[in-house]
Amino acid sequence: MVSDKDNFIYPRGRYYGQVKPENLVFNSNLQEFAQKVSYICNLETAGKIPPENAYEQVKELWQSLKRSKKELGIGEEPFSNSDQ
Repeated sequence: MVSDKDNFIYPRGRYYGQVKPENLVFNSNLQEFAQKVSYICNLETAGKIPPENAYEQVKELWQSLKRSKKELGIGEEPFSNSDQ
């Protein structure tokens, strides 16, 4: 069960794309990526972490998102169904 505090701290947008399990998982990963990048940017802007550290953290998150995209087969569509 998700609390009101979790909804406030980790907001989730509604998904409007083609509903397939891999798309839903990737959308969730993408929203999490965006939220974490936002936190890192805010910490760096406030002087709480150095720019190099922020860059490395964002780079790691990006690599993780790319790996997720590849593992889920997003954009490959080997069995594309043109009826949808």
